[in-house]
Amino acid sequence: MIHLKGHRYTAVSLKQLTTNNQPTLHKMSQKITIDPVTRIEGHAKITIHLDETGQVEDARFHVTEFRGFEKFCEGRPLWEMPGITGRICGICPVSHLLASAKAGDRILAVNIPPAAEKLRRLMNLGQIIQSHALSFFHLSAPDLLLGMDSNPPSRNVFGLIAAEPELARGGIRLRQFGQEIIELLGAKKIHPAWAVPGGVRNCLSEVGKKQISDRLPEVKTTVINALDKFKSLLDNYQAEAQTFGNFPSLFMGLVGKDGEWEHYGGKIRFVDSAGNIIADHLEPSHYQEFIAEAVEPWSYLKFPYYRPLGYPATGNACNLQSGIYRVGPLARLNICSRIGTPIGDRELQEFRDRGKGTINSSFFYHYARLIEILASIEHIENALEDSDLYSDRLRAKAGINQLEGIGVSEAPRGTLFHHYHVDENGLMKKVNLIIATGQNNLAMNRTVAQIARHFIQGTKIPEGMLNRVEAGIRAFDPCLSCSTHAVGQMPLHIQLFDAEENLLDDAWRDF
Repeated sequence: MIHLKGHRYTAVSLKQLTTNNQPTLHKMSQKITIDPVTRIEGHAKITIHLDETGQVEDARFHVTEFRGFEKFCEGRPLWEMPGITGRICGICPVSHLLASAKAGDRILAVNIPPAAEKLRRLMNLGQIIQSHALSFFHLSAPDLLLGMDSNPPSRNVFGLIAAEPELARGGIRLRQFGQEIIELLGAKKIHPAWAVPGGVRNCLSEVGKKQISDRLPEVKTTVINALDKFKSLLDNYQAEAQTFGNFPSLFMGLVGKDGEWEHYGGKIRFVDSAGNIIADHLEPSHYQEFIAEAVEPWSYLKFPYYRPLGYPATGNACNLQSGIYRVGPLARLNICSRIGTPIGDRELQEFRDRGKGTINSSFFYHYARLIEILASIEHIENALEDSDLYSDRLRAKAGINQLEGIGVSEAPRGTLFHHYHVDENGLMKKVNLIIATGQNNLAMNRTVAQIARHFIQGTKIPEGMLNRVEAGIRAFDPCLSCSTHAVGQMPLHIQLFDAEENLLDDAWRDF
């Protein structure tokens, strides 16, 4: 069993909340508990509650694991923070490395050299490729290509290799390509100690440039073929597209100065479910003006929301008069004006044509990931000829000039905030991390409830429904602890109770 600790995933209650922000309790006749939830990073469970008529009334995605990174960073020197926070996750260490280094830049009050920013961007593109490839090819493709109702012991990456060997091999090599970029810059594929407050440690070598360049044709072909394959499957998954988190919400992310797709710098933009820009050119370092965080007593993960519209009083009310927003690849494609690369822009237009504008279904996170992999490859292809990538002017050196710094970047899963307070010696006094998956917290819970309403009928628990509930969460891109059931059956225990706690159905899946 592998548990590489990283982002934790949960979602907010879908019950009516009282004025003191506590869930209102309702008597329920039946309850389904899914514990543990599989193919996610960390420890969680899902409870699905049925009303007295046997219909799904409520759903919660509970995070039962506490890690405390924000607290145990207190007292550590600023210079150590990129290396420490990179250990939050073994799948996206680069995301924390870069957001942390950017917070350090602000505390030093420096503008880093142009070469350093371009190199950070290159590593982040490699990070997007390797993480998205893991999510699509290793974790979600078994469901999509083998079928949501296929046999659980073979519904995994090894079953995919047997059924689709060329696609599986291409996906493995695609992820390897992203990891190679990280290693060529940072000397390690996982947890590179490379980006630092003020810049980066080293540039790209000419040997590294050739190694990347030689792989570009292959990886581009792989992702184009995967896109074609995914689009050919869409007709088979119309029910999932309609029920996997298909509801109005806001979408948030970074965009460039002309609204173009962005992954490292830029400003914050919010759009609504109709594609209307409701807030634009927001300074990321002022995030507290537009993002607030709530807590619930039944989960260790916070619940960010769009402050101007408030915390949702009723999770099941699918309206825009609440601050639920989504981040990540689906959000980035919904908010941007263009990607800025030829094939990427062509695919973006087709993506939007299929959804007639803004895409509201979380099922299309998979589609958006493939487009972002392609866009990242094209941006890398364009960047390799920039002489700054081979410059030795890589770091602006300074001391502690500000006592507060905020670093913001786009992780594969969405916008990531690192907010640091330091003392005069640069020691951490307070740390706040707003993780991308946490910002999808409210949306994930609503997704679980929507899937359950559609697929749960009666008092029996069909295996395909269980997989669909979990697949709705996987659409938001969980991390590597999902591999705890990569071989064999998934460890899962679900029980259905009546009002007197009599057991109506009992479903087990073991390793």
